[in-house]
Amino acid sequence: MFCLSLPRRPAQFPRVASCTLELKTIPNAPRDQVAGWLGDALKVKVHAPALDGRANEALLEFLAAELRLPKRAVTLIRGDKSRHKVVRLDGLTLAEAKARLAPPAAT
Repeated sequence: MFCLSLPRRPAQFPRVASCTLELKTIPNAPRDQVAGWLGDALKVKVHAPALDGRANEALLEFLAAELRLPKRAVTLIRGDKSRHKVVRLDGLTLAEAKARLAPPAAT
């Protein structure tokens, strides 16, 4: 039996938008909320305590809900034990993320 092998081209997958977002987090807050921008960093308050990664988990879940993304699309890249963190957002550009996190316009 004879098999002819043709050169394979890499599969072309559409590029998914993604970005990184710098955060300043405040654990043990009265409630989860976006507190605004501090320069290039987003200030986020989370109710969970900074014990055993609970604040990080709560932060990622809160951001996913605020940005209307699945939980798996928000991942912690840097700052596991720090208040200054960097998260990756899959499925959004930075401009889209900022627009979704902007406070509603007052009417």
